[in-house]
Amino acid sequence: MTNVDLSAAGTAAGGSPSLHGYLAVPVGQGPFPGVVMIHEAFGLDDQTRRHADRLARAGYLTLAVDLYSGGGPRRCLVGTMRAMAARTGRPFTDIATARTWLAESELCNGKTGVIGFCMGGGFALLVARDGFDAASVNYGRLPGKQQQELEDALRGSCPIVANYGGADRSLKGAAARLETALDQLGIEHSVKEFPGAGHAFLNDEEIGPVLLRPLMRVMGVGPDPESAPEAWQRIEDHFARYLKD
Repeated sequence: MTNVDLSAAGTAAGGSPSLHGYLAVPVGQGPFPGVVMIHEAFGLDDQTRRHADRLARAGYLTLAVDLYSGGGPRRCLVGTMRAMAARTGRPFTDIATARTWLAESELCNGKTGVIGFCMGGGFALLVARDGFDAASVNYGRLPGKQQQELEDALRGSCPIVANYGGADRSLKGAAARLETALDQLGIEHSVKEFPGAGHAFLNDEEIGPVLLRPLMRVMGVGPDPESAPEAWQRIEDHFARYLKD
């Protein structure tokens, strides 16, 4: 497990000139399927690294790309969220750079997936049609308020597995809307809403500013040890189907 410098590739692509990431390498002899991981709104933290390590243990060369490479969450959060809303900008270039870097690595079998959580889940949904072979969307916000706008954003996507929490107040109805759109488009998918889970339920510990954590608990944000194992198994099964030789 190591930090990687993608600055040269990022600059050449017109993205972040100081692009970095965290690479988790499976044990054993490759090549391995590659997965680009996109972090939550709090940034590429220890929780993200543990997620990447988990996927590496399942056999995936996992590159967690840091969308805040240009200055950390305080300087980059607003601009990153605006880019996601506009569906264009530097974060998308950086994700594409990470995918190309993985696909061209001698450790990769050439197939690439994308996985995201929270903010990263929203990005994973939007880039699912940008050259990836499979996508995992975890409590990601849907693009657009109208169903037609959602379908337009998803048209041409790769197969998608999605996990949402039924107790997530910020994304009420998102799972049903997403499944309807994917059905309408004929995109292979598996969408599940876990009734007792809230936002960020795949995490193994509470994250974010300490002073905000009591409020986050009230809002139903945080780990759910009962739902997480099944959700992770769904992710691994999906990637195994579409990424492994």
